[in-house]
Amino acid sequence: MQFKGNVHRYGRDIDTDVIIPARYLNTSEPSELAKHCLEDLDVEFVNKVAPGDIIVAEENFGCGSSREHAPIAIKAAGVDVVIAKSFARIFYRNSINTGLAIMECPEAVDAIKDGDVVSVDTETGKIVDETTGETFTAQPFPPFIADIIEQGGLMNRTRSVLGLD
Repeated sequence: MQFKGNVHRYGRDIDTDVIIPARYLNTSEPSELAKHCLEDLDVEFVNKVAPGDIIVAEENFGCGSSREHAPIAIKAAGVDVVIAKSFARIFYRNSINTGLAIMECPEAVDAIKDGDVVSVDTETGKIVDETTGETFTAQPFPPFIADIIEQGGLMNRTRSVLGLD
């Protein structure tokens, strides 16, 4: 899979309560969650994010509560991929399960700036900062994980495998 978009950069320890505040957990509707994505951290996020955009963050992205609402909100807001130095393990798995591409690449995080245009190839792990021309390499997804993300999440892939779609 290949992605290209504008970067929205954030710091370390962005927890799931910041990604989607608990006061909005009374719904699991992606479009409703998207309206409130990151609003306690960046009130303008939902107004400035465009389909295909990329979040770049420091260490421990997605820490905190184990809620699928967080990657669903990010994906529904229009973000195609999150690049971070590290992810909370439960957030990592919830992202895969909901079809949100995530890549760990500390070198890319150190170099990429807010507003840069970045392209990502998840098959090769290649991350290119199109603004500066710098190239970085993350671990590519194994084929099974890539298939889950390409099909929009584990449930969609399962339905497809079982012939239920």
